[in-house]
Amino acid sequence: MADRYDRYEKYGGPPPPPPRGAPVPPPPHAVYGQLYFFGHLGLFEPNSSGGGLQGYDSGGEFDIGFGSRVSPNLAIDGTFGMYFSEAGPNELWVAPLTGGFRLILPGPVVEPYVGGGVGLYFADLDEPTSGINDSDTTFGGYLSMGVDAWLNPRMALNFEGKYQWAEPEFDGWDVEVSGWTIALGVRVRF
Repeated sequence: MADRYDRYEKYGGPPPPPPRGAPVPPPPHAVYGQLYFFGHLGLFEPNSSGGGLQGYDSGGEFDIGFGSRVSPNLAIDGTFGMYFSEAGPNELWVAPLTGGFRLILPGPVVEPYVGGGVGLYFADLDEPTSGINDSDTTFGGYLSMGVDAWLNPRMALNFEGKYQWAEPEFDGWDVEVSGWTIALGVRVRF
């Protein structure tokens, strides 16, 4: 008896359906080794602890980066960005250069994820009211959660919340420049 797949080899035509019980292939945007670019714009909400940015207003943030899916459920990212805040004449800006990972729940359109990472945080604080005008570089880290909504196999809209931790030293004082960033962005696979 001839195999049901023989007719496709002999007569051409569309390929046969996959055999029953075959694993479902990942969505096109979740393919192993795919590189992507991303960018975000959003808000920075500074911590209000006593050793931190008490009294500072909400500020802005942006970041850009590259990443790769190393499996359908795991991606690695490299990111450079900036977040900033002020309180009257006092100004703070922080520029993190980080590397991290994302654990992804793959889906055909919507993909939620959680992640984390570490890196260098370049910080500058100018507080004329206290006489501090200093810069410092320190190690820091972040935890994130977000969701990608894929518009097509190459582009997704992204919503991400991230808590950044860093504690640089300015003129002999350790200042916690941590806080939440909430951002909207885009992720483009190439």
